[in-house]
Amino acid sequence: MNLQNQLKIKRAYEPADEADGFRILVDRLWPRGVRKEVLQADLWEKEITPSPAIRKAFDHQEDRFSEFKAAYREELDHNQAAAAFVALIHEKLQTEPVTLIYAARSETINHAVILRDWLLEHFQ
Repeated sequence: MNLQNQLKIKRAYEPADEADGFRILVDRLWPRGVRKEVLQADLWEKEITPSPAIRKAFDHQEDRFSEFKAAYREELDHNQAAAAFVALIHEKLQTEPVTLIYAARSETINHAVILRDWLLEHFQ
């Protein structure tokens, strides 16, 4: 099974789809203006999100993304909740796709991209 095709990321403002499989909100704050029944998250995992300090330092500025990426990966490597999260994702991927839901505007410079890639590295 190609886990890369089964582990997806999607903006919270895009409609939920059956192909999303198990949907996990990976933002510390609930997405502005999105009702719970619309988001259809199976899990809200706040513990593996970037700390407020690095999130604020990044401020979604493209020129700060590489620093943010390094800082977030460092946090993930030392996050006590991360091992359980990796195990959960790996278990879910055995039976269905998993979609990481995020609210950031950019589809390319956000923490969900970093988290997905970090997770995939831990499955190898």
